[in-house]
Amino acid sequence: MDSWVIAMMLGASVFLGAIALFAFLWAIKSGQFDDEEKFLNAAKFDGEDELNDAVNKDRKKEDLKKNYRPE
Repeated sequence: MDSWVIAMMLGASVFLGAIALFAFLWAIKSGQFDDEEKFLNAAKFDGEDELNDAVNKDRKKEDLKKNYRPE
């Protein structure tokens, strides 16, 4: 490949990377990733059955870990 092709590809990738970095920083600054209510509402609106199912799944995982014997 010619050196101008490599330089053009490098320039384009740096330019696109800078745009992506700018967009990511803008999203953080504007609060796009902030969702404090999600976890609070998930726990608040869980029913008793869902919570019991979650506890039972955790117990099964713990039992499997305790009973696991590598060969």
